[in-house]
Amino acid sequence: MTALSKYARLEATGLWRSAPDAQRREVIVSIGDATLVISDLKDQALTHWSLAALARSNPGTRPAIFHPDGDPSETLEIPDSEGEMIDAIETLRRVVERRRPRPGRLRFAGVLTSALVVAAVALFWLPGALQDHTLRVVPKVKRASIGAALLKKIERVSGPACTNARGRTALAKLGARLSSDPMVVLPAMTRPSLHLPGGLIVLNKTLFEDYESPDIAGGYILAEQAKRAVTDPLEHMLATIGIRENFRLLTTGDVSDAALTRYAEHLMAEPAPEPPVDALLARFEKQRLHSTPYAQARDITGETVLPLIEGDPMNGKETDPLLNDADWLRLQNICGG
Repeated sequence: MTALSKYARLEATGLWRSAPDAQRREVIVSIGDATLVISDLKDQALTHWSLAALARSNPGTRPAIFHPDGDPSETLEIPDSEGEMIDAIETLRRVVERRRPRPGRLRFAGVLTSALVVAAVALFWLPGALQDHTLRVVPKVKRASIGAALLKKIERVSGPACTNARGRTALAKLGARLSSDPMVVLPAMTRPSLHLPGGLIVLNKTLFEDYESPDIAGGYILAEQAKRAVTDPLEHMLATIGIRENFRLLTTGDVSDAALTRYAEHLMAEPAPEPPVDALLARFEKQRLHSTPYAQARDITGETVLPLIEGDPMNGKETDPLLNDADWLRLQNICGG
């Protein structure tokens, strides 16, 4: 934290590119709380990069080119004339690197972790503030990496994701029809569906094999979208794994393997939360999909899902099928040979 305070008022100009095909923009670069802040010339923040997940593509060469760790498509070029800022960033990167756990140094790692936790409490005062700060600075590529790691943990219990090529093509068509993020199907998950950090939606194969129509699976996909709109899945994970792992992610850019295993087990054991009915019905209406089949799949008696049946926005209306018959058959066999 002393190193951060030393450079708190340091600013420099640079050239930022948000994507390989985007135009480079002149920006102002400054150092915030564990982040590199990139702003336009009107002092409006464009993005925040976590210092713990910052990489340099040309070490020892100037102008210096930085990018988020694991995502070289977004770049920041700082000219040689801004040498003080380059040196400051490199100093902070070395500080972060020294704080990363080293194999064989368990005693040192324990002491360091304790010190970092105390520093986190002193700096943010409340665990909620630490969590909010972490959510603001974790980049999309890191969220996707955490989601992929969690999926691997879940696959240990549910079996590996289904990989039938024609089935996956049909799944992609269903996702495109419902404006969904990427999806995978697992053969033996303990709940019908869930969503992970990074946008990944995970579905149980029974949603395809046990029903005659893709409308039920479509309903579960819309339900996961509605739940994600209410609660950030990374926020749910951080609230579950605790403040130590929050601070570990903030300072090192990683979550421990043990914490990921613990959280995956928690996801499989906890009752699936239900999305707000009004928000979910709005999604059924937007996609022109009946909500009744989904509701009856959740409760065949209809007693606990009556608002979804009575409020079906497509009741009495003709709707187009989500998939043609051939694609639906392929999707039903996604976990086959």
